[in-house]
Amino acid sequence: QVQLVESGGGLVQPGGSLRLSCAASGFTFSIFAMSWYRQVPGKERELAASIESYGGTTNYAESVKGRFTISRDNAKNTVYLQMNSLKPEDTAVYYCKAQRSRFPKAQYWGQGTQVTVSS
Repeated sequence: QVQLVESGGGLVQPGGSLRLSCAASGFTFSIFAMSWYRQVPGKERELAASIESYGGTTNYAESVKGRFTISRDNAKNTVYLQMNSLKPEDTAVYYCKAQRSRFPKAQYWGQGTQVTVSS
């Protein structure tokens, strides 16, 4: 059974930090690219950051560059998102996604974790 379980969300003041974790099980984690998306009510889900399967290339949305860092530990089947200098506009539900574009193709989503940046 495939599972992606996010944790680490919560309420933080502007300028603060949070680290999100996404623990994966039920598939071969190391061969999947991993991403963090975020979504606010009434808007489309948007990509925040992604990392290739063996931790090589990373990619960030312009709005989070220099503040967020994505990383992964293939031994622990976990991907992280370190979020620093948080702003109120970072408030969203953050989702973890696993994707493999080559055979065997597959895509999995977590259930999301709420991040609220407010004073």
